[in-house]
Amino acid sequence: MRRSGILLHISSLPGPYGIGSFGKEAYRFVDQLHSAKQTYWQILPLGPTSYGDSPYQTFSAFATNPYFIDLDMLKKEGLLKTSEIKDQIVPTSRVDYGWLYSTRLNVLRKAFARFDVNQDDFLAFVRNEAAWLEDYALFMAIKEHHGGLSWSKWDDPLRMRKTEAIQTIKESLREEVLFHQFMQYLAYGQWMRLKAYANSKGIRIIGDMPIYVSYDSSDVWAQPDLFDLDEARNPKHIAGVPPDSYSDDGQLWGNPLYDWDRMKENGYQWWTRRVTSSMVLFDRIRIDHFIGFQNYFSVKFGETTAQHGVWKQGPGIDLFDAIRETLGTPDIIAEDLGVVTPEVRALLKKTGFPGMKLLQFAFDARESSDYLPHYYDRNAVVYTGTHDNETTKTWLSNLTKENQRYCLDYINHQGKGHAVDSMIKATLLSMADTAIIPMQDYLALGEEGRMNTPSTLGNNWTWRLQKQDFHVRLVKKISRFTTLYGREPKGEQDHG
Repeated sequence: MRRSGILLHISSLPGPYGIGSFGKEAYRFVDQLHSAKQTYWQILPLGPTSYGDSPYQTFSAFATNPYFIDLDMLKKEGLLKTSEIKDQIVPTSRVDYGWLYSTRLNVLRKAFARFDVNQDDFLAFVRNEAAWLEDYALFMAIKEHHGGLSWSKWDDPLRMRKTEAIQTIKESLREEVLFHQFMQYLAYGQWMRLKAYANSKGIRIIGDMPIYVSYDSSDVWAQPDLFDLDEARNPKHIAGVPPDSYSDDGQLWGNPLYDWDRMKENGYQWWTRRVTSSMVLFDRIRIDHFIGFQNYFSVKFGETTAQHGVWKQGPGIDLFDAIRETLGTPDIIAEDLGVVTPEVRALLKKTGFPGMKLLQFAFDARESSDYLPHYYDRNAVVYTGTHDNETTKTWLSNLTKENQRYCLDYINHQGKGHAVDSMIKATLLSMADTAIIPMQDYLALGEEGRMNTPSTLGNNWTWRLQKQDFHVRLVKKISRFTTLYGREPKGEQDHG
């Protein structure tokens, strides 16, 4: 079934409170997607961001970012007063995470002070999500108690989770633990209501799952046996990618690696729980760095570059067989960009998951590329680019003259209109069942619209859509492109 959608993270939605939320503008965006005949809204990971503000480095693989809680909804529910959220109104076109860190939780504490923690639906949420929420809320409470320090720097009894120390601090930080449970209750509730609304409009949500978790996370602190750690619970090896044409040193991601043998022993229970949770939150899941399930790059902890790392074998089809035993066949998109070996292709074929194709990877006048649309099959998801790439406008301007001529000739750009539109049309025209276009490309933005530059800190993840930019004319243009290439929904039976 040919369908299309738009990539835009929650943080990038318009709104008055410094960052996008699960509130009014999110519902408006769903309405616009529906009017534009889209089927999918793709977002980035929803987790609470840590150092560097990346949604791919979060304090939990299961929690939701409390910054996305809509304050106006809390006001309607009587948990906040207008005067209490007035200072949260900021006329900014970018996300200021430092400001959010210093102000947002203070406002949410005021809502918590008016909340009855004994009400049935809150108690049910805490009970139903206990498998991850208990550890996460305690982890965040202890972290705040230690001024934000990583758990690796806590006193040994807490770092090593000694029973007596854990019990004592649970009691002393009881209110803080409840506060973090309360924020997750709000965030989950608001998100699930938004998702239900999107589904009712025929919009399906594509969520994003990073393959790795942060070292400074409740997941690693609570279940260190599942990760490649030493006796003192420091990483033995960390994730990264080898040197390539983009970087002589490669990349050090810093995430601890999984102890796949240990995970296999318990039937990959943690992964099954993670996918189960994600399938409640989303309609489809994009798993980032899928190639790491077949072969992953391991760098000894303490190395300053990735030059001396080695490739190791991942769990392969074993993991996905275990997930299927519990869940059937979840709707997963495999982010198979990178070093795609024959073994990775074989794994992808065994799973049946669609891989990803990027038009920005296609155009090298010196040789033919697998990313050229005429090589695609239907079981694929095609993008102009992703959150990690330059916007298509910037990318086009940075091509060599030879490659630019080749690209414009291939996409049949005749010089009328914007070349970005021709790239979008070539994406939608392709055989791939699903086509996703970043919002920045529909807006034909340049460098100012870039979401992330990999391996850099600062100025990432801050771009926001301006309310006036997604206007009726643009909605009509997207609708026209979608119909032109046969990707419009064909009826309510195809929705949801």
